[in-house]
Amino acid sequence: MATTGPRLAAEGRARIEWAEGQMPVLRSIRARLADERPLAGLRVGACLHMTAETACLASALAAGGAELALCSANPLTTQDEVVAALVADGVAAHGRRGEDADAYAAGVLAVIDAAPDVTLDDGADLLGVLHAARPDGLERLIGGTEETTTGLVRLRGLAAEGRLACPVIAVNEARTERLFNDHYGTGQSALDGILRATNLLMAGRTMVVLGYGWTGKGIALRARGAGAQVIVCEVDAMRALEARMEGFEVMPAVQAAARGDVFVTVTGNRDVLGPEHFAVMPDGAVLANAGHFDVEIDLPGLLASAVAEPRDVLPLVTQYDLGDRKLNLLAAGRVVNLAAGQGHPAAVMDMSFATQALAVEHLVRNGAALGAGVHPVPTDVDQEVARLKLAAFGVRIDALSVAQARYKRGWQVAH
Repeated sequence: MATTGPRLAAEGRARIEWAEGQMPVLRSIRARLADERPLAGLRVGACLHMTAETACLASALAAGGAELALCSANPLTTQDEVVAALVADGVAAHGRRGEDADAYAAGVLAVIDAAPDVTLDDGADLLGVLHAARPDGLERLIGGTEETTTGLVRLRGLAAEGRLACPVIAVNEARTERLFNDHYGTGQSALDGILRATNLLMAGRTMVVLGYGWTGKGIALRARGAGAQVIVCEVDAMRALEARMEGFEVMPAVQAAARGDVFVTVTGNRDVLGPEHFAVMPDGAVLANAGHFDVEIDLPGLLASAVAEPRDVLPLVTQYDLGDRKLNLLAAGRVVNLAAGQGHPAAVMDMSFATQALAVEHLVRNGAALGAGVHPVPTDVDQEVARLKLAAFGVRIDALSVAQARYKRGWQVAH
């Protein structure tokens, strides 16, 4: 458990209230769930980043009748005051900022021991442990949701082996999620985390973005907006072509390594930056990871390249002396937007957690018919979240006429 106490809990409640004020979509869903109580009697286990926004999601699910158990998806992203507020309100919340691997694993097991009917994952830790070490817990499981690309890779691997024992909703691949969470959310918050940790002036610097998916696009766009020259590195020809057509330089990572001032990995894969890249990076280069796990930068390789023990030069900056040059690693190679910054703005998580809440409801209502496997977010859920967000903005849109709808469905139609 995180440090608790009335003062810390009060700080957490204030933070939660601030986030809640910027999450109108989730508030409207919570109000409906409170009226209908579709989750009554169900246990929900969540392994998510323990932030104020996550507490708002927990509140919405509890309003729908769920009993909750939560743990942290990353030791460096936990907001202790939020955990204190949740615990003070009677929620089983496990996590402490900076906890070690054993404490983190204990939190995951505590949530599993609560015997959840539905799981919410950000990296597939709950479902991963259930399948690998606690298969008895799968018997009562209706299904789960997954928030990250990395988690979906793990779950699809399980499915490919025929071992995935429940339906999983791929929340990370919802259209609203891609647009708001990945493109706008991580695009802004990753840059924010880098600046908070270093106070660098981005204008005039060269940023190398490794990975040009939805998240990489957002980071590249905002770095360019801050005045940086941006180089993109990719292994996918279509994404590389898209980056080139958007006006970014595109080149192999080793070539980019010799030119970059700031490096951001966002690929979902391991060892994207390694000793061959460290060997040619300029003195003072900054290394950051915006992917979920701390494997994208080869940390053992970075340590082996150093001639002295690394030293912390700022609270979130560890410097590695390579002899003729020094390289600076941010937030121990963990997800920089949360480990060094405040993560996505609440307005972004409003969309993401609204989708999560509706996905849980969909699982409860339809899980038996879905079957084991990774399933897309239903189109009507995506559309409902987008509709509610537009309503919160006060934006109205057109609707198809009966004739237009018929035209879109038919083939024997006069032109």
